[in-house]
Amino acid sequence: QVQLVESGGGLVQAGDSLRLSCAASGRTLSNYAMGWFRQAPGKEREFVAAVHRSIGMTYYADSVRGRFTISRDNAKNTVYLQLNSLKPEDTAVYYCAASSKLWGSKESEYDYWGQGTQVTVSS
Repeated sequence: QVQLVESGGGLVQAGDSLRLSCAASGRTLSNYAMGWFRQAPGKEREFVAAVHRSIGMTYYADSVRGRFTISRDNAKNTVYLQLNSLKPEDTAVYYCAASSKLWGSKESEYDYWGQGTQVTVSS
């Protein structure tokens, strides 16, 4: 079992930055691909970013590529999502997830989920 706890969300203005953290316990994150998803009010949860289980390659949704950066610190058993140049449409609950696959962009590919952290971007 892997327990995931997100933090770092908040209320910011358009153009600001945030760094989300996802701390894991129970298992070492180096054995998992890690992903971030988000869910805006009234919308389905969508893929944001992922990092490959072993080779460190990263993947991004088109809507965030160039603005968001996913990274992992295996020594701290933590995954991060750096959010830059935030837009009001980035407002959502952000979830981190762990997958035993090499990587994934679908919810069904992830085995463990955190509870989420709210990001609100005002215009």
